Amino acid sequence: MKFKATGVLATLALASTLATAQQGVSPTEITLGTILDLSGPLAGFGKQARLGMLLAVDEINEQGGVNGRKLKLLVEDDGYDPKKAVLAAQKLVNQNKIFMMMGHIGTAQNMAAMPVQFEKNVINFFPITAAREMYEPFHKLKYSFAATYFDQMRRAVPQMVKDKGAKKVCTIYQDDDFGLEVMRGGEAGLKTIGMEYAEKTSFKRGATDFSSQVAKMKAAGCEMVVLGTIIRETIGTIGESRKTGFNPTFLGSSAAYTDLIHKLGGKAMDGLYAMMTVQNPYTDEASQPIRFWANKYKTKFNEDPAVFSVYGYIIINTFANAATKAGKNLTTDSFIKVMDTLTIPTDIFGSAPATFSPTKRLGSDASRLSQIQDGKWKVVGPYMTDAAPAKK
Repeated sequence: MKFKATGVLATLALASTLATAQQGVSPTEITLGTILDLSGPLAGFGKQARLGMLLAVDEINEQGGVNGRKLKLLVEDDGYDPKKAVLAAQKLVNQNKIFMMMGHIGTAQNMAAMPVQFEKNVINFFPITAAREMYEPFHKLKYSFAATYFDQMRRAVPQMVKDKGAKKVCTIYQDDDFGLEVMRGGEAGLKTIGMEYAEKTSFKRGATDFSSQVAKMKAAGCEMVVLGTIIRETIGTIGESRKTGFNPTFLGSSAAYTDLIHKLGGKAMDGLYAMMTVQNPYTDEASQPIRFWANKYKTKFNEDPAVFSVYGYIIINTFANAATKAGKNLTTDSFIKVMDTLTIPTDIFGSAPATFSPTKRLGSDASRLSQIQDGKWKVVGPYMTDAAPAKK
């Protein structure tokens, strides 16, 4: 004879079910979170990433969602401040009960927020930063997609020194985790060819005046400058240099690969080199698939897309593909199981193929060189990896 659970027994059974339910996943919805800079120095990047994510979410939901579940994306603004990133993570993880953190922008910000997420078994998925800490040291809840700033510069700097015949290489960098990664990558690259920086100069996050740093590099006779800079610091450094007649070869990381540089900095930015992993999607791009996507984005949001729009779009779509493969019973563990055997082919934006495994949490370490020519980024080099070094 079977008895139906009633009263206290039914309550206990329900409590047990709720306790083991996957946070952020309901029968009809998957709740995702992202932390972006929407009000600070990287607000331009944050807005682009948000719109790229929203475009992908809308497309996926219009097609029925992920195994019948619609995606819900919650966005928090941290103003590029690590302390605010912690508060934002606490809200998303503990109050909003997100399933996963998507595309959080900023190195220091991610490092501050990750402990909050990991305590509640929330994956840090494809953060928009190319710092090594996004996959090292190993943690089962870390997944990174971008070739690191360190590796970008470690490979590009020796190649550029050779191509340009530079005898004196200097660096200007933001005095934080991001800037140090760029500076150290260039330093490691120079070491492989028996060189070191002729001059190193830094600035605090949020700085707007770079005249003393530029004067220092000019006095040192720098022929090439490694830029540990993002948007306004790149424009400020190059603009000040041009004004004083100092015209070295400028080389930035993927953090400086943005249409905002030439849109805001104008003609003075022509000639800047930067490493990149996906192409900026110009609406008149020669590639028809990129052009089609860029015009679709512009129609929806009434503004041109940019490389950070692509990052946001790719991040959501990669998540959706893996979550679909995880099946109806979507949990953190079932998602990890799929990711750890996942191979992502190249896409319309020219991304390098990516692979993951139980011990490999960086999808691809490949990056390539681009240059601003006549007010637009142009790809000027092949993908560089340790397995496939740059070719002339």
